[in-house]
Amino acid sequence: MKQLKRILLAILAAIVLTYAGDYISLRARLPKSLTSVEVQPYYAVPLRNGKTEIMMLDPEDRPCVHSLFPHMGNAPCWYVQRHTQKRIDM
Repeated sequence: MKQLKRILLAILAAIVLTYAGDYISLRARLPKSLTSVEVQPYYAVPLRNGKTEIMMLDPEDRPCVHSLFPHMGNAPCWYVQRHTQKRIDM
């Protein structure tokens, strides 16, 4: 039981240290860390016949940070670059 607690504590400490290191690294290179990615939003409107109509909107820039985890209210760029389409269900 003691060994399990130590393992869990070590895992928790590793996660906290990784997050803290990521935050410090982000703050050290702050001007270069904030960028934006173009995202294409669209409306998905259900029709009466069961089909869905797609209405494309103008592309928008979504801010992101170059880090492993989300910081300062922004998602990491590696995540935003993989999700460049934003579906809005009506």
